[in-house]
Amino acid sequence: MPRACVIVLDAVGAGALPDAAAYGDEGSDTLGNVARLVGGLDLPSLEALGLGNVEPLEGCPPQPGAPAVAGRLIARSKGKDTTTGHWELMGVVMPQALPTYPHGFPFEVIDPFMHRTGRGVLGNRPASGTEIIQELGEEHQSTGKWIVYTSADSVFQIAAHEDTIPLAELYGACEIARELLAGNHAVGRVIARPFSGNPGNYERTPNRHDYSLEPRRPNYLSLVRAAGAAVHGVGKIHDIFAGCDIDESHPTRSNVEGITITERLLRELDAGFVFTNLVETDMLWGHRNDPVNFHRCLQDFDRRLPDLLDALRPGDLLILTSDHGCDPTTPSTDHSREHALLLAYVEGKNAAGRIHEGQFSDVGATVNAWLGGKAPSRGIPGQPIVAG
Repeated sequence: MPRACVIVLDAVGAGALPDAAAYGDEGSDTLGNVARLVGGLDLPSLEALGLGNVEPLEGCPPQPGAPAVAGRLIARSKGKDTTTGHWELMGVVMPQALPTYPHGFPFEVIDPFMHRTGRGVLGNRPASGTEIIQELGEEHQSTGKWIVYTSADSVFQIAAHEDTIPLAELYGACEIARELLAGNHAVGRVIARPFSGNPGNYERTPNRHDYSLEPRRPNYLSLVRAAGAAVHGVGKIHDIFAGCDIDESHPTRSNVEGITITERLLRELDAGFVFTNLVETDMLWGHRNDPVNFHRCLQDFDRRLPDLLDALRPGDLLILTSDHGCDPTTPSTDHSREHALLLAYVEGKNAAGRIHEGQFSDVGATVNAWLGGKAPSRGIPGQPIVAG
């Protein structure tokens, strides 16, 4: 039975897109700039697979006979956030960017949110999540008000101390916000951001939960399922797609756990699609402008890549890609408008260094064709990268 696995290395962009200047991201190149700053990438497993064929990378030379098809993918959607990137990988193009709030959320959003939840609001501005809980955490604990903040992405984030407001109430407030944020205010994600600790030493806990818009259907996930293949979402995939067309969800608290679950599924499943997001390059290091630990995070994945390859069976499809950039070498701490990297490997076949320059949706088109899905209707872009 055919099997496919897509692993999204979150925020591992592969160079500025042609329209990056319109987003303030001219010159961004997450992979390339990290490689330069750390004195060359040390990623032997990815290098052997063909990472150096994606773009010029210091310390990672190209491999003329690399086993994986390598290249860079162009985004057609407007925006540079997680939801937009993942949706487009599965064939959903957003012709208009999701709304953002550089000056905070307006009265018509915040007032009904406070009324419905029975609590006031602190913050209501763009902020770093780790910084705003240090700044407002003590006041939040003394008043019981929500900490609401946003970023350059289309997000409504609600932070609450787990000892001050129970998780169930925080999640319920997110569901209320998701209901309220519709129409012109339909942000991509409402995010629960629980934290713990004491004043001056607050830390976010692993109990984050995302509440996304539902993607337009049909898309490549729905086509895959219509062909009889089960979809297993690892990490925050279930949240990104609002649970739509995800048969089994496997939430994770770390990249290590996500890699371990992905390997287990590849060893146990006889058919289907494993769709994994590994978020730490984005969440822990990209947004914190820490290229050294960004590289170390990639090294952690590189050390486990042989285990994932060993779990593949002859004829299995494995695609490594990304959803946007988050260049930790630039002054900005926001996502960057970049190409997605591409490494597409079929166990038992050698791509002999073939290069593919396409679009994000080629990933979903490839998975769909590999698993026997019907050809997409007009309006769903993408061309298969490898033939079954």
